[in-house]
Amino acid sequence: MSIVTNLKLITSTKTNATSPLMQRRTKLLAKVQEQIDMCEAKRNQQTFAPKRLKTIVNKETGERVTVETIKRIKEWFWITSDNKINLAIKYGAKTLPLNKKGANAIEITNGTELIGTLNKLKEAVIAGEFDDAIAEVSNETRKAFKK
Repeated sequence: MSIVTNLKLITSTKTNATSPLMQRRTKLLAKVQEQIDMCEAKRNQQTFAPKRLKTIVNKETGERVTVETIKRIKEWFWITSDNKINLAIKYGAKTLPLNKKGANAIEITNGTELIGTLNKLKEAVIAGEFDDAIAEVSNETRKAFKK
């Protein structure tokens, strides 16, 4: 016990380090980064297949087994009939409104600009520019569960 008695001992409690706002920002930031990684893989003509762990029940033995599967990621962008790329920002299954007028997508001309725009969006998420839109979508989702 001589080692412990030489240490500075205090009484402390752990607090919740992240607020719900920061948790939402972190979630959106991770999804934007996935889109960036997917676009860069497409530009380099590689397949983008992130892995995730999934727990399944073996039908024969009934035991639970954790297996590694490919995570399904939906693209936030699509090509229009006039060969422009439209990009919508998603939070969960909902599309975030980008301004008060109801705009929900960004028009982009090529793939390089798409990656640059996603990087700008990443900076905007870090700066907190989407906090109001995330809160609005989260509240709508929460209200839908209370029906």
